[in-house]
Amino acid sequence: MGHLDHAAYGWLTPVLSYVMASIGAALGLRCTVRALAATGSSRRNWLLTAASAIGTGIWTMHFVAMLGFDVTGTEIHYDVPLTILSLLVAVLVVGAGVFAVGYGKERGRSLVLGGLTTGLGVASMHYLGMAALRLHGHVSYKPLVVGLSVVIAVVAATAALWAALNIKSPLAVAGASLVMGAAVSSMHYTGMMAVGVAVSPSDTALPGATAMQFIFPLAVGLGSYLFITAAFVALSPTADERAASASASAQPVPHPVPTAR
Repeated sequence: MGHLDHAAYGWLTPVLSYVMASIGAALGLRCTVRALAATGSSRRNWLLTAASAIGTGIWTMHFVAMLGFDVTGTEIHYDVPLTILSLLVAVLVVGAGVFAVGYGKERGRSLVLGGLTTGLGVASMHYLGMAALRLHGHVSYKPLVVGLSVVIAVVAATAALWAALNIKSPLAVAGASLVMGAAVSSMHYTGMMAVGVAVSPSDTALPGATAMQFIFPLAVGLGSYLFITAAFVALSPTADERAASASASAQPVPHPVPTAR
């Protein structure tokens, strides 16, 4: 078996991946809170933004962490279409979970359905991303550890959606986002503990792209998207602020009382 290093750059990739997961969670939760206070197309748009933020944050977390993944005795490449598919799966399945909560009539059932769907989506993204690995050797998994990583993903997703339904203040959302970021990171590294690689040294060129050729530029682009979205959400007025502005505009303007000469 080849020696696996999950942090080839030290603490840089684990810390940065945690930050990206937390930012995605914070944006997703804030957008979901905004969605629950909105109606019509506004609710749909906020939920779409939430799904893209959470899905993008989780995907970026995974592949930033994978920048630090190294196997002694072989290079590592990534299958480009399969890697992009893992991103689409993350956004689409997380979106299904978020919409289940955003439009569900019974909150308890919606929370269970949304948490299960989103958690399975997170796990699917992770293992699709792992399936995109191209190296000289054979990748194997420990089934029990894989199962544990899926359970962590479902619990983390359910807790995040519960927070979106029950936590409103920005400070509380920030705290919940840090917890969700830790949970998603735990799911990733638990899943990585299930991995074993039997290296078969070869001079044959590997298909696909290296992490620096493909993963790094894409992660930077998606990270930029998260920061731009964060600025948009921060500058967008809340429902309470819009209501207060509308109320102020509706109040009659007092006219000066003429004075006697």
